[in-house]
Amino acid sequence: MGGLAPPLEKGAVVEGFLLEKRMHQGGMASMWRVSRVDAEGNPAPVADEPPLIMKVPRIKGGEDPATIVGYEVEQMIMPALTGQHVPRYVARGDFTRQPFIVMEHIAGDTLRPRLEHAPLALDEVAEIGIRVATALHDLHRQHVVHLDIKPSNIMFRPDGAAVLVDYGLSRHEHLPDLLEEEFSLPMGTGPYMSPEQVQFIRNDPRSDLFALGVMLYHFTTGERPFGAPTSVRGLRKRLWIDPVPPRALRPDCPPWLQEVILKCLEVQPDKRYQTAAQLALDLQQPDQIVLTRRAERIARSSQWTRLKRWFFALGAEPAEAVAPTATEVLNRSSIIMAAVDVDNASPELLDQLRETVRRIVLTEPGARLACVSVMRIARIGTDALTDHTGKSLHVKQLVGLKHWARPISKSLNLEDGRLTFHVLEAPDPADALVDFARRNQVDHIVMGARGNSLLRRYLGSVSSTVVAESLCTVTVVRATAPTETEASEAARKPAPDTPSDFAPS
Repeated sequence: MGGLAPPLEKGAVVEGFLLEKRMHQGGMASMWRVSRVDAEGNPAPVADEPPLIMKVPRIKGGEDPATIVGYEVEQMIMPALTGQHVPRYVARGDFTRQPFIVMEHIAGDTLRPRLEHAPLALDEVAEIGIRVATALHDLHRQHVVHLDIKPSNIMFRPDGAAVLVDYGLSRHEHLPDLLEEEFSLPMGTGPYMSPEQVQFIRNDPRSDLFALGVMLYHFTTGERPFGAPTSVRGLRKRLWIDPVPPRALRPDCPPWLQEVILKCLEVQPDKRYQTAAQLALDLQQPDQIVLTRRAERIARSSQWTRLKRWFFALGAEPAEAVAPTATEVLNRSSIIMAAVDVDNASPELLDQLRETVRRIVLTEPGARLACVSVMRIARIGTDALTDHTGKSLHVKQLVGLKHWARPISKSLNLEDGRLTFHVLEAPDPADALVDFARRNQVDHIVMGARGNSLLRRYLGSVSSTVVAESLCTVTVVRATAPTETEASEAARKPAPDTPSDFAPS
């Protein structure tokens, strides 16, 4: 390592970046608003480049070595990250001259100030959970476990998308783990550390879901579920002492929200949500959350139960070799979406689609199945919301969707909250399906398609649009052959731009 760089001052130029204003001075790093300049010091902006901020680690004589290693980790991981949920990486400098990282400047505050207003409105708690879980799933898909999820490391873009910052404690599945190589103590922020982090496991993405559960608990109740321990002994207590149930501290907390929070805070990762996408899906559909004993708790576990957990925790040090990586967890815990035209598809196509979905879910024991149908409505004007008997068309379609899925649920035992139903109302079925898949981080769409060219001509090709525009895998299922009745009925169908029911093709 080279000599220590002199203190930075406003107006200094560091490798082509002008320090304009110090935005923050912390114990670990300082943050400077910067802009690009040329060799003469003149502005040299880059087209389409966002406002920039420079992070400079505080390196002094006798500095905690974790600060140095954490900076090296962040400098290594940030160039590998992309997307709206991370700051855009721009440049870096090493220790031979001046260590720094230049990245996109995300304007505004972190979530940290919201803690001062806790407990928050319940709808705000759920919305925070959805946005942060969506960002976490995107990060995990990039093979990174953050390992320091807390309000001060979460920001938001103007469109509401959550941005995760500070990767000094993170673990990239495909890069060396410098922190594990150089330190033998748990690394993280005390109140938010997962049990496996306390046990020196740094590669499990479900650790981030535990930290998100701590955040949701705090925003719901105004209290930290495990306090703020500062010693390893204090941290280990979360292995056997469960938190006070949120409803005991806040009576208006609904059972479904307590179910979600306590599921995130399970000691064993296998009992938590397996992916952040599955957590976000539940928070968006609280009426479909399956309630367990977690939702009913009004007090901590008994002394006997805690004693048993304490005894088990004495020798329970999981080996990292058996802890799953982010990729492994995501691969076995995907969200599968079955797009079903319950009103118009032939019985043969519905049967074939059901069997295809059943086989796919069977190969992924941790998968969630979202059954989706679209009730097509007019772009202009008012559609009838009831049939000729006065029954709701939306409810009728939902009942049909559940009837279609019943054999799958029974054969695969999906009664444990892994099955949800969604009837979308939209003028364009393809757009509705693509948007649902995007918002809910769907990994695999399975949908039916009529196989007759005459049918496709009259009904339009919803399936081809979904295949072209979706960012995930799409499986299109066809019945063996169309019947003569189907073919004759197709000739009487309206053109695709005329309002009609969802009919994938």
